Amino acid sequence: MRRFFKVTLMAAATLASATSLSRAGDVEVLHWWTSGGEASALTVLKKDLETQGIGWQDMPVAGGGGTQAMTVLRARVTSGNAPTAVQMLGFDITDWAKEGALANLNDIASAEGWDAVVPEALQKFSKYDGQWVAAPVNVHSTNWVWANKALLEELGIAQPSTWDELVAAMEKVKAAGKTAVAHGGQPWQDATIFDAVAMSTGGPEFYKAAFVDLDPTALGSAQMKETFDRMSVIRSFVDDNFSGRDWNLASAMVINGDAAFQFMGDWAKGEFLNAGKKPGEDFLCFRFPGTQQQVTFNSDQFAMFKQGDAVSAEQAALAKAIMSPSFQSAFNVVKGSVPARVDVPDEAFDACGKQGMKDLAAASSSGNLFGSMAHGHANPASIKNAMYDVITAHFNGEYDSDTAVKEMVNAVSLAQ
Repeated sequence: MRRFFKVTLMAAATLASATSLSRAGDVEVLHWWTSGGEASALTVLKKDLETQGIGWQDMPVAGGGGTQAMTVLRARVTSGNAPTAVQMLGFDITDWAKEGALANLNDIASAEGWDAVVPEALQKFSKYDGQWVAAPVNVHSTNWVWANKALLEELGIAQPSTWDELVAAMEKVKAAGKTAVAHGGQPWQDATIFDAVAMSTGGPEFYKAAFVDLDPTALGSAQMKETFDRMSVIRSFVDDNFSGRDWNLASAMVINGDAAFQFMGDWAKGEFLNAGKKPGEDFLCFRFPGTQQQVTFNSDQFAMFKQGDAVSAEQAALAKAIMSPSFQSAFNVVKGSVPARVDVPDEAFDACGKQGMKDLAAASSSGNLFGSMAHGHANPASIKNAMYDVITAHFNGEYDSDTAVKEMVNAVSLAQ
């Protein structure tokens, strides 16, 4: 393990040296948007900056969820060579802000009126100690189901709206010799499914108590055991080659008709669109059964790292470009997410996008908008990772449900 960390750190340091030669007037951006749909969305931002005479020094670090990117970032900052801007999620932003590494964007935010148009749930992560330190690009909701429409029609399967209907649908797909659930066996993907299953099983009060408040009673409850039991059911409908599969390859299984369902956040839509597929015609998008009234979310944001005493002109231009209504619309139409601003019209969005914007507004107004545990918006990384370990161990058969519940309580206690 020590040798692996040393090699990883050396590789990151080498990469830092190689990328430190960015030209004046450029922005160097560290991110993990490397799949086809994500890359297409990022091009929107690159072209926006090009029109302003600002070059883009790309620093992609593959790996959905950003774990590898954060390892590389730590090496860059430790070596005194922080990138201009970094894609981040949730409490990772807060952690870097606590270290005093992020630039103060208050002047830009005030001039652009960010406070009035960004939901408070997002501002919790965009701000630290009263100052803006990141510009939110989007809002992703994580409790979606993506389905191959033709395959469901061929098998006579209606869109499931309850857990029992979902199980019946998965059984019918499996009986037909197809893969019911396209999944990639990575901890963050396991946790993404767990997020939706937990909300569906116990409802919003249970979800908040367990994953936001970290109430030991909720963590050790019968509802938590039922959540693990349902994860075991889903595991039985995943193909044998799921281990280590990237999320976008799982999406491709649904796109190509090799699998019926994928339980994944709305970034998956970008893969369907990039493949020329249309919502309602080629694929279906709907909330995980039992979570139709709730939204669990994450928000991609770009944190600006200190490059001197003040925010650079390039950083200011990048922040303004990210937060412009025209970019928020153009980017999120391609990415599959919805705008981080509440004043962006939905005319350019497809049926899934319109539904996402409608669901987000309804959940926010009804108190059913929750930061996703799986995506670092419910608790800091130490607790999230402790939960990951238990969820993945159970999904891979190392724990039965009773043991998993006990391990969840213990893991969270030790991580706090």
